[in-house]
Amino acid sequence: MADMRLIVAGAGGRMGRALIRTIAETPGAVLAGALEAPGSELLGKDSGVLAGLPENGVLLSGDLWPMSGKADGILDFTVPAATIANVAIAAERGIVHVIGTTGLSSSDDAVIRSVTRRAIVVQSGNMSLGVNLLAALVKRVATSLDEDFDIEVLEMHHRQKIDAPSGTAYMLGRAAADGRKVKLEERSVRSRDGHTGARNPGDIGFATLRGGTATGDHTVIFAGPYERIELAHRSEDRMIFAHGALKAAMWARGQKPGFYSMADVLGLSEF
Repeated sequence: MADMRLIVAGAGGRMGRALIRTIAETPGAVLAGALEAPGSELLGKDSGVLAGLPENGVLLSGDLWPMSGKADGILDFTVPAATIANVAIAAERGIVHVIGTTGLSSSDDAVIRSVTRRAIVVQSGNMSLGVNLLAALVKRVATSLDEDFDIEVLEMHHRQKIDAPSGTAYMLGRAAADGRKVKLEERSVRSRDGHTGARNPGDIGFATLRGGTATGDHTVIFAGPYERIELAHRSEDRMIFAHGALKAAMWARGQKPGFYSMADVLGLSEF
């Protein structure tokens, strides 16, 4: 099979540059385009040089439509507005769309799912193998333990992260809610301040920390009577997300149109 031609959206950002490096290191993958926000001062720059590699001749552009005509997929770790704009073009072109963007609203998610009758979309709040295994474990534990065990999701990221809680924290909270067969939107507690009263049984709490250069630390705590279970994942380098995104894209190539998650990519759906 020919190399998979991939576009990196947000190519000038930290994650975009990591994706470009990963594509360069991955047999069977080739960089077909580097997308950046219109008006960015990085437009016209060589994507290889920006990623710390030799020149590759793929210049950053703000126009997805022309570059997508010669691509098989797009790796999208940007911002919600950009991702939603990219969704329509990726669907029109019939290329794989791997979405790692966080901070998406329920209406954004509805737009993404609306194209999956004719497009292949892989979306996850976290592309890491370890995090997706953690989510599967969280669901299993939540299924096994009743409301005597309170669930709290703790996350920490670098000071520059703009959304909170993280997409991964929501992913883990949703796994816990699925295990308990409840709706996360109805049972989540995202902030506590002042005289809050006692904790409601069955709530799923979130706590957010920001500081330094932490790539991503997540812990799910099951706090029961006289004992506590903690399931944790520590990210040491964002390259784990880039490698996961590449794995997702290459797995998705040739799949039927539809909506997929990293659980599908990694065979964890029935775990």
